[in-house]
Amino acid sequence: MPETDSKSPKDAASHPAFSKGLEGVVASETRLSLVDGENSRLIYRGIPIQELAGTSTFEETTFLLWNGRLPLAAELTEFKSKLAAQRKFDPAVLKILKDMPLNSRPMGVLRTMVSVLGLFDKEADRIDVDNMKRKALHLTAVFPTIVAAFYRLRQKKKPVDPDPKLSHAANFLYMIAGKKPEPEMEKALDAYLILLADHGLNASTFSARVTASTQSDMYSAITSAVGTLKGDLHGSANQRAMEMILEIGEPEKAEAYVRDLLAQKKKVMGFGHRIYKKEDPRATAFRAIAQRLLDRTGEKKWMDISNRIEKVMLEEKKIPCNVDFFSASVLYVLGFPVDFFTTVFAASRVAGWTAHVIEQLTDNRLIRPAANYIGEADRHYLPIEKRQS
Repeated sequence: MPETDSKSPKDAASHPAFSKGLEGVVASETRLSLVDGENSRLIYRGIPIQELAGTSTFEETTFLLWNGRLPLAAELTEFKSKLAAQRKFDPAVLKILKDMPLNSRPMGVLRTMVSVLGLFDKEADRIDVDNMKRKALHLTAVFPTIVAAFYRLRQKKKPVDPDPKLSHAANFLYMIAGKKPEPEMEKALDAYLILLADHGLNASTFSARVTASTQSDMYSAITSAVGTLKGDLHGSANQRAMEMILEIGEPEKAEAYVRDLLAQKKKVMGFGHRIYKKEDPRATAFRAIAQRLLDRTGEKKWMDISNRIEKVMLEEKKIPCNVDFFSASVLYVLGFPVDFFTTVFAASRVAGWTAHVIEQLTDNRLIRPAANYIGEADRHYLPIEKRQS
């Protein structure tokens, strides 16, 4: 079937301006979040993320992203109830999850399970706004259930049923550990989920919008997003940062370790950002969250190592840390295995992904960028008997 946004041969040969990696190219308009790299600001629907992380909840922030405003008290109560009610999945879906190889990468499992969920939704192909919001609610609610269940299965333990009386963050930790978390742990994860919920037109969000622009279904769009986030250049920096911190092991070894990496011209994970010219505003928020949590849990060693790494990077490279750096220690102390870090990222970003899918479909146009052809021209077919090696 021909594409609806096809161009004429003359247009195709005109070589429009090329930007590798679409750097600086504006491909969409959004009301969801502003990523201000020059001024190190991130706002959701006009509200600075520092305010949301400090005073809001993930449920309230998700309502804000999906509806464009903060909820009234009764609306928030109803929204929390609806979200909690969607946490359990069909026993048949759980059976499929149990059949997954236990040595699978957690992000690969999550990607596959999103696709599976679509097969069990009889109205998966309906893309009207009401149906898309229903699917957004279910996916956001069930991501932690999938992640926690696979973690428990890998530990050869029975998955923990979600508790509808707990907050989204507290329930996530409860399903991982099998016990209700301390308030400080709940608050730390809640802040993480808020701070990572949306971030403009990043790679995974863009892939979700591209899929949605074809008028495919929500599950396909979110499967695209999870698959994109799985890549090392996008979603696994917090995992790599924690692996580095664990390898260092003790604060007094940090400085020499980092200087050795720099001498070898190797990347120090958790530093620098494609957009932010100064410090990532989410990293600023996480520094305080990590300090409180690590002090509370007696795991200050990880904060000491992180502080020493940051000091060397600022002295030697003048490169500030990004959101992945301090959040790595937070997720580790909360009890998430290092190779599950990106799935926790996905459990936050699904709120933003689904909001972008809905926004895309409310004013849709097929996303179809051009490509400049730089290969040979004016060649002709040569019969096989006349070809030479």
